[in-house]
Amino acid sequence: MEELIAKRYIKAIKSSVDSKSMQGITDIFSSLAESFSDAKFVNIISNPNVSSDDKASILLDSVKPAKSKQVDNLIKLLVENKRISIIPALASELRKDMANTTKSYSGVIYSNSNIETKTLNQLSSGLGKKFDSKITLKAVKNDFNGIKVEVEGLGIEINFSKDRIDSQIIEHIIKAI
Repeated sequence: MEELIAKRYIKAIKSSVDSKSMQGITDIFSSLAESFSDAKFVNIISNPNVSSDDKASILLDSVKPAKSKQVDNLIKLLVENKRISIIPALASELRKDMANTTKSYSGVIYSNSNIETKTLNQLSSGLGKKFDSKITLKAVKNDFNGIKVEVEGLGIEINFSKDRIDSQIIEHIIKAI
């Protein structure tokens, strides 16, 4: 639900700013969304005993260095409509929108082995050509028995599991017999 509300705000913002300003707004709200991981901050912002003016003041002070009238007005509107809690969703949707606009996506490769930088660059380049986009991949080492590539903005998920390949080989052998 928050994503739908956030998309409506983004649509309104996009109609009044250029792409460079939109990138700045995205960066500001991404930074602001990180504040929501702090329990003390969330406690203050969600506390009904704290006035809306105080909440607006806290948020506006945190984005003051940006000197953006659009950001200030959006924050005032969110506070007025009691929608401060959608700021993380708004930041996420802004990042997705910017990725779609610039055709620049980031993804993750999960594997239980180390992946060289050269291999990462080759995979990024290959996927980028396939989807006519700029894709940046980073490796995350975990216990997945194989390789899994995820690019969220494009909805790509490529999965090569050693266990699945072994079971398919066994099935093929059984069918051949």
